Amino acid sequence: MKKFFIGTALAAITSAGSVMADGHTASACLITKTDTNPFFVKMREGAEAAAAEAGITLRSYAGRVDGDHETQVAAIETCIVDGASGILLTASDTSSIVGAVQQAREAGLLVIALDTPLDPIDAADSTFATDNFQAGVLIGEWAARQMGDAAADAKIGLLNINVSQPTVGVLRNQGFLQGFGIDLGDPTRWGDEEDPRIVGHDISEGNEEGGRTGMENLLAVDPMINVVYTINEPAAAGAYEALKSIGRENDVLIVSVDGGCPGVQNIADGVIGATAQQYPLQMASLGIKAIAAYSADGTLPENTPGKDFFDTGVALVTDQPVEGVDSISVAEGTELCWG
Repeated sequence: MKKFFIGTALAAITSAGSVMADGHTASACLITKTDTNPFFVKMREGAEAAAAEAGITLRSYAGRVDGDHETQVAAIETCIVDGASGILLTASDTSSIVGAVQQAREAGLLVIALDTPLDPIDAADSTFATDNFQAGVLIGEWAARQMGDAAADAKIGLLNINVSQPTVGVLRNQGFLQGFGIDLGDPTRWGDEEDPRIVGHDISEGNEEGGRTGMENLLAVDPMINVVYTINEPAAAGAYEALKSIGRENDVLIVSVDGGCPGVQNIADGVIGATAQQYPLQMASLGIKAIAAYSADGTLPENTPGKDFFDTGVALVTDQPVEGVDSISVAEGTELCWG
């Protein structure tokens, strides 16, 4: 089995205690985009387990829906007032949240962005995340090699999460296009590419209903789309249903990112060709350990060499491996999946 990257930069954190330098017990806040998405549910599980092990008091907060920026700001303010030692944050609005994050850091809290880098990335003390651009590259390279010579005449539809840019979704989108062999315009945005193989971009809000609607919109532009990139696996499931409604579910290649258990099962069922799997439990558990170390002796986490964040790993999951692209099987992906 090909192991996903775990890294060694936080090795010293593993044994860190939960007592702050002044003798008080450390505490942490986890603030996610929602509390229903399986990705964030698993993230919370990882934080809770690590906090229990380290003796850290953990409080969890979440937006009411994806994009609920105001609730996340209120949660940060609550964590400051409560005297938390640190915050783990998956921001809904990566730039607008920066002011609240700055207030937390000025108050002495360690702020770690999980999964979603802030804009700018150094607005947080550290970022623990999947290399989302690389995740996109993996599925792009796989799709191009899977198609072979036909990739030169591909008709590509892309389903993003929403219109907000730059975001994690932009990284995945642009990574996919680069992996497929398409020249990028501005890599911090989608939609400015000039390659004629791109039929268009639409949005999905990262859910099945949105994926179906977005796919229907793209099919209205060109009903012969034969490659579909999706921001995540719920959007992929919706795209598949739209294709199935016109009898094209078996001749369109769908690729995605996330690696949740339903998504991995959809690879086994032929809904998705391949997905790039990420590891939310790993992000949160390492984040808690980083807060413990910082509380104990002021130790700050180090970035992965050559990157401006700590890379928590990604692996391509498929049962149709191609030469030149490392991957793990559906059986292996099932052992590592979440949700």
